[in-house]
Amino acid sequence: MFDSYFKVNMNTPFLLAPMAELSHRALRELIEGFGGCNEYFTEMISAGALLGGGPFESWYIDNGPRPEKLVYQLVGADSGQISRAAALLDQRECAGIDINMGCSAPLIRKTGAGVAWMASIDRAGELIGQVRQVVKRRLSVKLRIGFQDDFEYLANFCRRLEAEGVELITLHPRTALEKFKRLARWDYVGKLRQELGIPVAGNGDIASVADLLRRAAGHGFGPIMVGRAAVRQPWIFAQKVPGTISIEETGLRFLELLGRYQPVEFHLSRARLFFSYFCDNLKWGNYLKNLLNREETLAGIERVWRGYFAEHGEEENSSGA
Repeated sequence: MFDSYFKVNMNTPFLLAPMAELSHRALRELIEGFGGCNEYFTEMISAGALLGGGPFESWYIDNGPRPEKLVYQLVGADSGQISRAAALLDQRECAGIDINMGCSAPLIRKTGAGVAWMASIDRAGELIGQVRQVVKRRLSVKLRIGFQDDFEYLANFCRRLEAEGVELITLHPRTALEKFKRLARWDYVGKLRQELGIPVAGNGDIASVADLLRRAAGHGFGPIMVGRAAVRQPWIFAQKVPGTISIEETGLRFLELLGRYQPVEFHLSRARLFFSYFCDNLKWGNYLKNLLNREETLAGIERVWRGYFAEHGEEENSSGA
């Protein structure tokens, strides 16, 4: 898909990162309203929970608003479960299936899921070979450098995935145990692009439109994935928006979409997490975050949000650049 896209359109494809409790339909709808991006990766979906018919799985696999742009991301430690879950998702309208080999959260890693797959090239390769047999749509993997800062190991790992049928790799260029304080090694993205015959997307340390464009222009041509910055600035993929953006109306729009497309059990956690980033657009954002976190309903959050702009009307609009 990306190879042909590159030949036709020299604009860099922009991707929304898979983010737990953030990359759900409400955020996708919000971003799409500003012009959208090329693909939306879902928050990671537990293979075991999907197969077990968990009570909230229908919300996780909602493919709106643009199914043709949606990529389902699966996480798990059991290759059989991942393969069966991938086969189920492959039957739905989507752009592809992505396997999570990059999540370094201790609870995920200790189960053998996420970045734990990077401990063994053979084990990871066998998983991908198994999944490739049952998935007809594009198959991709999101990963990190590995457990050590070892580019040769990373390159060999990715070559094996490519040989097994992976068609896109997204690299978050930090090691398994590095936190965000360590700058992402974007030079690894460029080097990996030279090593492989498939597209390599880069992800990490993109905080603004300027960062987005700089990464798109450097380290060889390839897709760029954006995570938290797309929550702070849902208009980031548009690069520039004519006129001004209403911060107040954008926040209200998100609340409306959240109420429409997420179960009530998710409302508070998703709203609080969204505004923990989105409030960074405001002068008194930290103060407002504290007020919002005290509310126990979406109606209460909306009341506090509106109240802030009633007092600070000068912050209602923001430049879209």
